Amino acid sequence: MNQATHDPAPTSPIEPVQLHAGDSLRFRCRKGIACFNKCCANIDILLTPWDIVRMARHFGISSREAIDQYTVDFAMDGKGMPGLKLRQKDGSTACMHLTADGCGIYADRPAACRYYALGTVALRKTDSSQIEDSYFVVREAHCLGHEEPHEQTIAQYRAEQGVDEYDVANSEWRAIVLKKRSSGPTVGTAPPRSFELFFLASYDLDGFRRFVASEQFAATFDVVPEVLAEVERDDLAALRFAMRFLRQALFGEVTVAVHPGVAQKRRSAYRERLARAAEGRAARLANAQDEQYESLKLQP
Repeated sequence: MNQATHDPAPTSPIEPVQLHAGDSLRFRCRKGIACFNKCCANIDILLTPWDIVRMARHFGISSREAIDQYTVDFAMDGKGMPGLKLRQKDGSTACMHLTADGCGIYADRPAACRYYALGTVALRKTDSSQIEDSYFVVREAHCLGHEEPHEQTIAQYRAEQGVDEYDVANSEWRAIVLKKRSSGPTVGTAPPRSFELFFLASYDLDGFRRFVASEQFAATFDVVPEVLAEVERDDLAALRFAMRFLRQALFGEVTVAVHPGVAQKRRSAYRERLARAAEGRAARLANAQDEQYESLKLQP
């Protein structure tokens, strides 16, 4: 009797063991290792706000130019939250920054590249507002770095790879993304404007600076000149202010002061728009009824 055959179950490179900063990791990547550059030949890398800042500064271009030249758009969740991934070479799965000598932007490489061969997940307990990081090992078949005789704690590996700066810079953004994802179902869909603000504040830092420097922003928000000056000259300060603004725009948290009377003016303007819209609908309905009546009079 013939026995049914089955395809082998797919295997995951992720080791299902939760690790913490003090746990041990055996891994080292170096030039000369037989698998050198293989991990960069097949990428799927989510980019963070600080990744865009570092990439833009590396090439001496604006954040918008870095986005257009080196990233691709994707939706981070089923609701359409906009995200960015590192662009691949045309017709290939390889990173566009990959060279024969390795990473072409190594000093400013993204956080995900620095973490490899570690993965990280941010978790927030139900009864806590604090986000806790845990780690797991990614052991891909091609990677020989796990066989290297080099062992250290995860905390030491993080320091060696320079991820602390990235994690500090991205911490507020990660908290906002986690809160947005865990907010549960809402009535209707998120307005496009909220996604536009999320993208602007998260990735286009130079565009966000222009927004903050605009007359409209100054007329609405009460921000002291010293803060505005810091936003203009310092990338980290600009990103932190962008996250403050985003919390207010997305969740209604009062993080950026508004000029007295602005809220009342906005409510009045909103009521006026509703009234005009209602008048327009009533006029269109009356016209439609008149046209219907006239057509009826022409009937034999």
